[in-house]
Amino acid sequence: MKNIISKLNKAFESRVRLGIMSVLMVNDDVDFNMLKDLLEVTDGNLASHLKALEGLNYIRSEKQFVGRKPNTRYIITDAGRIAFREHLDALEVLLK
Repeated sequence: MKNIISKLNKAFESRVRLGIMSVLMVNDDVDFNMLKDLLEVTDGNLASHLKALEGLNYIRSEKQFVGRKPNTRYIITDAGRIAFREHLDALEVLLK
């Protein structure tokens, strides 16, 4: 049991980070406002979790302008996809 739990990734313990990664696993990219609406979190809360995941190189951002408004889109990296898949695999083993 101890070995199984050690395979869980602490970066994904938060429901917000788990939600961010889940959304990005099934979408090519998602913008900040869509994530905020889907996860029902505040700007500051979402921004801090996104920054942490970017710092781990699990996601990356692309900034652009749509009309005159800034728009930030988030994309899962290969490292993030692998880390999240390993986390999900560890959860499955734990639940069995």
